[in-house]
Amino acid sequence: MKNLFSLLVLLGWMAVATAQNAKPFVIPELKEWKGAEGEFAISGQTRIVYEQEQLADVARAFAEDYRQLCGGTLTVTQGKAKTGDIALSLRKDTKMPKEGYRISIGRAVNVTATEPIGVYWATRSLLQMAEQNTERTLPCGIVKDFPDYAVRGFMIDCGRKFIPLDYLRDYVKMMAYYKMNTFQIHLNDNGFHRFFDRDWNKTYAAFRLESDTYPGLAAQDGWYTKQEFIDLQKLAEAHFVDIIPEIDVPAHSLAFTHYKPEIGSEKYGMDHLDLFKPETYSFVEGLLKEYLEGEEPVFRGKRVHIGTDEYSNKEQAVVEKFRYFTDHFIRYVESFGKQAVVWGALTHAKGETPVKSENVVMGAWYNGYADPHEMIRQGYQLISIPDGWLYIVPAAGYYYDYLNCPMLYEKWTPARIGKEQFEEKHPSILGGMFAVWNDHTGNGISTKDIHDRTFPALQTLAVKMWTGANPTVPYADFDRQRKVLSEAPGVNQAGRIDTPFHKDKVLPGETLPLREVGYGYQVSFDLDGTRETPGTELFRSPSAVFYLSDPISGLLGYARDGYLFTFPYSVKQEQVKVKVEGDNKSTRLFINDRLIEEKVIRKQFISPKDSMKMVPTLVFPLEKAGQFKSHVSNLNVKQ
Repeated sequence: MKNLFSLLVLLGWMAVATAQNAKPFVIPELKEWKGAEGEFAISGQTRIVYEQEQLADVARAFAEDYRQLCGGTLTVTQGKAKTGDIALSLRKDTKMPKEGYRISIGRAVNVTATEPIGVYWATRSLLQMAEQNTERTLPCGIVKDFPDYAVRGFMIDCGRKFIPLDYLRDYVKMMAYYKMNTFQIHLNDNGFHRFFDRDWNKTYAAFRLESDTYPGLAAQDGWYTKQEFIDLQKLAEAHFVDIIPEIDVPAHSLAFTHYKPEIGSEKYGMDHLDLFKPETYSFVEGLLKEYLEGEEPVFRGKRVHIGTDEYSNKEQAVVEKFRYFTDHFIRYVESFGKQAVVWGALTHAKGETPVKSENVVMGAWYNGYADPHEMIRQGYQLISIPDGWLYIVPAAGYYYDYLNCPMLYEKWTPARIGKEQFEEKHPSILGGMFAVWNDHTGNGISTKDIHDRTFPALQTLAVKMWTGANPTVPYADFDRQRKVLSEAPGVNQAGRIDTPFHKDKVLPGETLPLREVGYGYQVSFDLDGTRETPGTELFRSPSAVFYLSDPISGLLGYARDGYLFTFPYSVKQEQVKVKVEGDNKSTRLFINDRLIEEKVIRKQFISPKDSMKMVPTLVFPLEKAGQFKSHVSNLNVKQ
C-alpha cells in the first residue's frame, strides 16, 4: 500500500509537471490552440525582428503599442531572429485563409502570415495576452487563427450628433485592437420634424464634411475638413481598418435641401430629395465628384456608401424613380473606381426599373425593406446589420439603448439576418456590422454615453464576426475577462483609473496626471470659497468642463457636447466639502455630505404629444485646473 501511494503521488506530480497551457483569453477567441509547457517572458532584451521590409511598419507599431500598454521598450530590427526574440515574417500558405496567421510561442515567438494584415492581427493577440499579467509572459503553444467573415464592422451616425475627430480616431484604434476592420461613418442626417414644431425649416440637419463645391454646406456646429478626413483614413489604413464614408440620399437629406431648397420634395417631405428634378442629380453628382475625383481623392477607400433607404413608396411612379436614382448613383460611384454600398430597400421599393446588383454591397437591416433571400438571388453581397439585433438608439425608448450582449454572444452571427438563418459563412454574406443611430437630436447624449453603449458591444461582436457560431468560453466568463483588457493601446475613452488619486492642494492652471474619471466615480475636495466670475472653471478635459461658476447663471455646473447643466448652488465666501458622484444614469452634487441635487435621465415634453429623454451624465474632467480664486484642497478621486 505504501508503494502504491508513492506511485500515485509520483504520477500526480508528473501530470502537473507536464500540464499543457490552456488556451489564452483573447478577443476575438483564437480559432485553434495547441498548448505546450512553460512561458515566454518578454523582457528588456526581447527584440521584435521582422524579415521582410513590408513588415517594418507593423513591427514598429507593435513596439509602440507594447510600450503604451505594458510600459516596456522593445528594440525593432530587421534580420534573423534568435532565442528570446519575437519574429515576424511572411510565408506562402495556401491553406491559410485571408487575414489568418500562425504564432508559435516557445524559446522564441514566431509569427507568420501570408499578408501583413495577418501579422498585424497576430500582434493584437500577443498584446492582449501580455497586458493581462504584470509579468508580461506569454503561454507556450501554437496558434492558428483566421476570421469566418471578411467584414467586421461598426457604423456611427455623425449626422444627427457631431462626433469629434479625436473620438473617431480612438475608435479606429479600438476596432483594430479587436480585429474589427470596417468603420462606416454616416456623414449626414436630420432629426425628426415632430420635435421641431413639425417645421422642416426648424428641423435639425447636418452634413459633416467640408465642401468647396457647395461652400457653407458643412454644419457650423461641427464638421471635418477634407484634410482631416483624409488623415483619419490614413490612420485607419495603418491599422488595417477600412473606412466607408456614407452620404445618405435621397431620403435623410434635409441638410441638402436646407442648403438648396429647390431640390426638396414638397410632396413627401423636405428630408426627401425630389427625384424628378434634373438639378437633384447634378447636385448629388457634384458633391460625390468632389470627394471621388483625382489621383488622391478625399474618399480613399475601396467602398463608398450612397444611402438609398426609407424613401416613400406610396406611388409606383416614385418607386420606379427611386430605383432609377439608386442604379444611377451606383454606376456613378463605380465610374470613379469605387465599390458602391447601399442600404437594403428594394423589397420596399419593388418595381420594374433595373438596379445594378453585380459587385454591389447591401446593408441587410430590415427584411421588410429588403428580403435577404431575394437580394442574394438578385446578386447582391450582404452585410448583416439587422435592426432588431444590432441597432443602438441612445435613450430613445425603441430599438436598443444597450445591446443585449448575452443574447448576441450566444445566438447571433452574421448568418442571422432578422428572423432568417442562413448557413454559416454563406458566400453572399460578407460579414456583419452594428450601428449607433443618434435619432433624438438634442437629448443630451454625450460621446462618453455612446462609448458606454458601444464598447461592450464591440468586444462581444468582435467575437461573433471572427469566431462565428461556437465560442468555447461561456458568456459569464467572457464578460468577466473582457473587462480586464484595455480599450486599445493609448486609448481610455471610459476614463478608467486603476487606483484612487489624492492631491493635497490644487493650484490654478496646473495640469493633473488624470485626464478624466469615468462612470461609477466619486470626486471630492475641500473648497475655501470666494465668489467667482461667471465662466470660472474648476477643471477641464478635451470632452468636458466643470465650472465653479457657470457662464450663464454663476452656478456650480458642467458642460459637455454643447450642453450646459447647473446645480442650484453658487460658491460663496465659506468653507465647504464638495462631492460629485456620477454614473451612466445620473450626476449628483453634495455639499457637506448633503445632497443638493441628483440630475437624472428625465422626460421632457417638446409638445403636448411629443417627449424626449434628457440625459445629464458627466464623465468628470480632471486634466487642467482653471484660473479660480478660491482655494481647493484635499482632492480625492475614486472609481
